[in-house]
Amino acid sequence: MKLLHIDSSILGDGSASRELTREIVARWTAAHPETEVTYLDLAAEALPHLSQKSLSPNEELEAARNAAALEQFLAADVIVIGAPVYNFTIPTQLKAWIDRITVAGKTFRYTANGPQGLAGNKEVIVAVARGGVRAADASGEFGEPYLKFLFGFLGIDNIRFVRAEGLAISPEHREASLRAARAAIAAYAVPEALAA
Repeated sequence: MKLLHIDSSILGDGSASRELTREIVARWTAAHPETEVTYLDLAAEALPHLSQKSLSPNEELEAARNAAALEQFLAADVIVIGAPVYNFTIPTQLKAWIDRITVAGKTFRYTANGPQGLAGNKEVIVAVARGGVRAADASGEFGEPYLKFLFGFLGIDNIRFVRAEGLAISPEHREASLRAARAAIAAYAVPEALAA
């Protein structure tokens, strides 16, 4: 089994999403010791944003980066993503990675009946960290809904979210929220505990 562990927070050691992805991966590998883990730190080694250059097969470095990102994604059985919310959506570093894995003919295709995802049979676990609190039916924040839609578009319907919210309200609220998120991770033996 292969697990792809992705962090995208720019906050380094102070990052709540990084703390949560570490916990998720540690618990996963304890339960599945045969798991082979590949780690990507998209803040430390950011992919460039899409440009005409990045889409050109003649740009060898760009083509190699694109191919590596796609290959790692396709090879993974489980993907653990740290997705902090910046200005109502995901970090641009994570979006740059998504642009490398959303490839017509590889992870989705267009058919006469509409788009069809080709990357099913994967599990995606997303650690979301927010400074505020988002109601389940709230509009105006696009990170989590976007990721749910995106992975569904690629054919992945097994996506779960672990949330740490209200991190900027107070130190006490931050600690309580992180404690609740860690409890949800610990309950992962009952997968419904992480269900969206």
